[in-house]
Amino acid sequence: MLKESLLNELSMVIHPATRKNIVDEGLIQDIEFSGDKVSFALNLTTVVEPIRESLKQLVLEAAKRVDSIKEVSIRTYVQGKQNPLVDNNQSNLSQIKHIIAVSSCKGGVGKSTIAVNLAMALTLNGYQVGLLDADIYGPSLPTMIQNNEPLTLDGDELNTLDYHGLKCMSFGYALQQVHADAPAILRGPMVSQIVQQFLLQTKWGELDYLVIDMPPGTGDIQITLCQIAPISAAVIVTTPQKISFIDVVKGIDMFDKLNVPVVGAVENMSYYEVNGQKKRPFGQGALQKLIHEFGFENTLELALDEGISACADEGKPFVVAEPNNANAKKIIAFSESVVEEIKLLKSGGSKIPQIGYNSRDGVIIQYEGEEPFFINAKELRLDCRSALSRDEFTGEIKIKESDVPADIHPFSMNPVGNYALGVNWSDGAVSLYPYKQLEKFRLSYKN
Repeated sequence: MLKESLLNELSMVIHPATRKNIVDEGLIQDIEFSGDKVSFALNLTTVVEPIRESLKQLVLEAAKRVDSIKEVSIRTYVQGKQNPLVDNNQSNLSQIKHIIAVSSCKGGVGKSTIAVNLAMALTLNGYQVGLLDADIYGPSLPTMIQNNEPLTLDGDELNTLDYHGLKCMSFGYALQQVHADAPAILRGPMVSQIVQQFLLQTKWGELDYLVIDMPPGTGDIQITLCQIAPISAAVIVTTPQKISFIDVVKGIDMFDKLNVPVVGAVENMSYYEVNGQKKRPFGQGALQKLIHEFGFENTLELALDEGISACADEGKPFVVAEPNNANAKKIIAFSESVVEEIKLLKSGGSKIPQIGYNSRDGVIIQYEGEEPFFINAKELRLDCRSALSRDEFTGEIKIKESDVPADIHPFSMNPVGNYALGVNWSDGAVSLYPYKQLEKFRLSYKN
């Protein structure tokens, strides 16, 4: 009688892959009673790793609902291959042409909103697209794209959830199936492992683009993703505030160190319009500074629009729900410009010059098929737009000509992404020169 009562309660727990109860699926084995205590084995062989602990908790709660049982002991085991990522198998990425990381170093700037709508815009433009929500602590994809289909497995692999042709995957979908309010309280190494599993163990199939909604920050998860996945390019999301821009610079620096080119920047919540006039409640300057200092040509400025957040709350991408809205049209156009940037990168069409230096001629710049031109080192140092040389937002020059020694020279020079030249100077300064900025030196040299 006691065993029957226990099995009845346990049969209320559903296997996350088959959608059948765990008793019928044979997950409960070796039940033993000792007075008011019960112990049994829970076979987790066919349960995807990130939701095993949540499933175990559900089983424990179900067993405790039996009145006569006061203590429950559960032994868990996984037969065969416990971790499909031991060999870092990337076979599920083999049919993906390009991977785009959407990143912000500060939370609350609308990164996930941009990632969802960018992925959906690419889908609407006829590309085969996948979307991975890599934010384990606060997965937002289940809210922004609602899908009532259960998360299923094909052997050890996860099947994507489809939304109007967009292939979606999120840790949040797994959490929903075992416990709607399950918190993601996890330590760093476990989080990195879960992110790897959802990236590498998902059956993405053939994709033109996989968009990864990165968690905010520049920590283990971001570095792990950039190291295990062949990320083609990154898109940075920010808001107009100065603090947001400071964090954006950290993100750009991280991607540069990981050899991931940044191909676009989005300034979200930039302004709202009143009688045709733009009002900027959060200030102005972050996007212009990205253009001016870092040389980003592919940028997007989005107005405050209550429809964007309303659509996200309703589980519909804004570009699908409001395709004729001005912001939606901007996002769709931006997605195509990202595509063009990636094409240039892959084809070698980005015009990145060869660089050099000698004490006689100064800094040497040469584009393929063109004559070299020379820039006086001191003149180039004085033209630095970094925060140490100029006010971050007004552009006012902070250094004087007398502050720069006559024998100033670069210790090292290197391309930064596909948009600028980085220089480490002999006076300790570090400068970044967008290639557009160097054009004026080429023109003056010709003249």
